[in-house]
Amino acid sequence: MQHAEREITGPVTLCDKKGMLNPEAIGFARRPFVESNLKGHFMRKKKWNYWCVFGEDLLFSASISHFDYAAICLVSIFDYETQRSYEKQVVLPVGRKVKMPDDVLGSVKFINERISVQLVHIQGETHLSVTIQDFDNEVLHADLHIEHPEQDDSLNVVIPRKRDLFQFTAKMHSMPTTGFVKIGSRRYDFNPDYSFAVLDYGRGIWPRKSERYWALASQRLGGRRIGLNLGAKWTEGTGMTENAVFVDGRMTKIHEDVIFTTDPLHFMTPWIIRTKFTSQVDLSFTPFFEQTSNLNAQYVKRIANQYVGYFNGTVQLQDGSTLRIRQMLGCVEDHRVKW
Repeated sequence: MQHAEREITGPVTLCDKKGMLNPEAIGFARRPFVESNLKGHFMRKKKWNYWCVFGEDLLFSASISHFDYAAICLVSIFDYETQRSYEKQVVLPVGRKVKMPDDVLGSVKFINERISVQLVHIQGETHLSVTIQDFDNEVLHADLHIEHPEQDDSLNVVIPRKRDLFQFTAKMHSMPTTGFVKIGSRRYDFNPDYSFAVLDYGRGIWPRKSERYWALASQRLGGRRIGLNLGAKWTEGTGMTENAVFVDGRMTKIHEDVIFTTDPLHFMTPWIIRTKFTSQVDLSFTPFFEQTSNLNAQYVKRIANQYVGYFNGTVQLQDGSTLRIRQMLGCVEDHRVKW
């Protein structure tokens, strides 16, 4: 084991009365116990709710972010068969009307004349509703119901760089999803037996520049719901990781850093993803599609490359058994940002 990560087992606030990192919040939890009571740090607070849904035919994502000086909404699609890919991004300077909740499952909305995204959690499910009148010259409407199985674990981690540089992230995986996404005359239906959602919730105070890798997948393999969550770069040297694997809602927390190895000149060749010291994670990732999202606004510049492909390999679980991954559809994201 690389780190002796502390497990949090009850409610705790992220910040103290001065807006600095609360030492009692440092650790990981299997439930969203951390209250994101960010305050102060004008122009430095970063908040986002990102949902990604792996359907049988379509990868669909919607995110709402707030960086103090702007609110940003982004909706993207990727059709596995046709490889049609498109995104719609709207930036609101200041974004006073966009309120980001302190709790992981709080509701959040981004509504104006160009885009409407509403994320409402009620009675054990999240209702994701999206309407865009001009999405690649067509009308997009999404109506998705994401189930939160009551006994499922989630990954909740506070990453401590300094008392005034820290991040709380909550990751929820393999949540059965039903509903549809309609783009023009094409309708994609989501079957909860084979369609699964992932939530990436983030609240924190970040340095001016940062880079991170994130590998994610949520699929049904061998009759079990499997979720992969592996990250690198931004957590290094903090004593905490955002690494975990989920099997039917039960989380194995991975306490080692994970190393992503790829050819920096040829990102579409296979990647190797392994734990730093042991063989607990030993995966390859073979991409078949790359999509790039760029944002160049007044105070923020971001390049986000998302690679869609297949994971293969093994992960050692908490109970000592070996989880074998074969042709598991997922993504690796490479984010570089100045904000």
